[in-house]
Amino acid sequence: MLFVNGLCHQQLISTFPSASSMTATCLMNCPSYSYGALRYGFDCNGVDKVKKNKFTTMDHKRRRLSILPMANSAPAATRNSSSPPNFNLEVLKVARDKFTREISFQAKDKEISLAKALLYVAAEDEAFMAFNLEKDARFLQNERRGSSVQSDSQEFDSLENMPLAGKAINEWLAELDAITKEVEAELVNRDIGCHLVEVLEAVNIVLFKSRGFRRSPVLVDSKCSYLHSVLSSGCGSAILLSIVYIEVCKRLNLTIVGSRFGEEFLIWPQTGNPEELFKVTSGQSLFGVVNGRCVEDPRSKASDLSSNSLLGLDIATNRDIIGIALANLIRLHWKRASRMNRGLMLTSPLRPVNDTNDNFGGSNVPLLRPQDLRLAIMASERLLILQPHNWALRRDHGMMLYFSREYGEAVQELSICMAFAPEEEAEVLEPFVEKLHLLRLESSWKPSLVTKVS
Repeated sequence: MLFVNGLCHQQLISTFPSASSMTATCLMNCPSYSYGALRYGFDCNGVDKVKKNKFTTMDHKRRRLSILPMANSAPAATRNSSSPPNFNLEVLKVARDKFTREISFQAKDKEISLAKALLYVAAEDEAFMAFNLEKDARFLQNERRGSSVQSDSQEFDSLENMPLAGKAINEWLAELDAITKEVEAELVNRDIGCHLVEVLEAVNIVLFKSRGFRRSPVLVDSKCSYLHSVLSSGCGSAILLSIVYIEVCKRLNLTIVGSRFGEEFLIWPQTGNPEELFKVTSGQSLFGVVNGRCVEDPRSKASDLSSNSLLGLDIATNRDIIGIALANLIRLHWKRASRMNRGLMLTSPLRPVNDTNDNFGGSNVPLLRPQDLRLAIMASERLLILQPHNWALRRDHGMMLYFSREYGEAVQELSICMAFAPEEEAEVLEPFVEKLHLLRLESSWKPSLVTKVS
């Protein structure tokens, strides 16, 4: 019997709880949007009951409070009508729209395709990076007038045909189908039945022996955090390996469920007889086969689980699982964006504004890698669609906008956060938001001052 290594992962961002029950009410209708001024807004029942502060004192009966993030991910060129058209901009809009529809609260959770949702995420991020490459090529061509600069961007006419590591979205979905057929062939070749244990053994052989899937020990490579890259390279984060496992078993009509437990995310086959999961055969329980070493490690809380305690775990929904993958992306891209600012945290600027060592005002905002920061913001926007009332997530989203020097948007997001945050957290945010108001005014004055001087 083969062991499935690396299917447990650390909960990467502990401040991102699963979506509250209010989310389902607020997102019954996922609206369409314009990417040029991208904003998710809807009428949230009960919004009049949120705590008010000086930044959210509008008449809620007359004005609806938008609690979904301002999505400023569209490159700046979209706001400039003189900029040349680029199909990547259209893909950005279509990919976000398809992601939003896929995880819409109008659909039943079991109808959500983990694979499709995460491939749409990859397509949007790839289109954004492709747009940046194309823009760089155009700038270089303008600087070298009379010379031709070769662009590395690939031509495609729709999101469905957009190449992700050489394959379109439907081809990556077909790759999961192909893995499933290999599992079926393994069952036939071994002349075994369809007992739960036997099916899982066949899945393990195909994924971890024939295909060579393995867990990335450290979350530093973006290729390990996007589904198409994991299917291409065989190396991925633990949560994405779990998603591959879930998707393959789903095609075999075998339901795999999962749950956060301590610092781990555990998966197991849905069964009416949980005792069989912990029955030791050939020195290993079925639960251990699926989840790997963390079940045997005495340092892990998972080693204490039994059939009785397993029944008490909260089963993660498909939306929860997508949220974990998005939290991975936020953590990854923030780490890459702040690489030159060792130890910088999203909440670092929230220390008292009268701190004499305050280095986070105006022009002293740390310089971060803009593309990685934007990718982190985009992942945060998607996660806020799933968890609009998660005040800690919204705070972190607002702080990323601050680091991106989008002070107006940061003020708005942090002001909404203050309406939902605990009182003590709101008190920490209020003086910082006041300072952001001043920074926003200062940034709006500078262009006019430059004009007058010139």
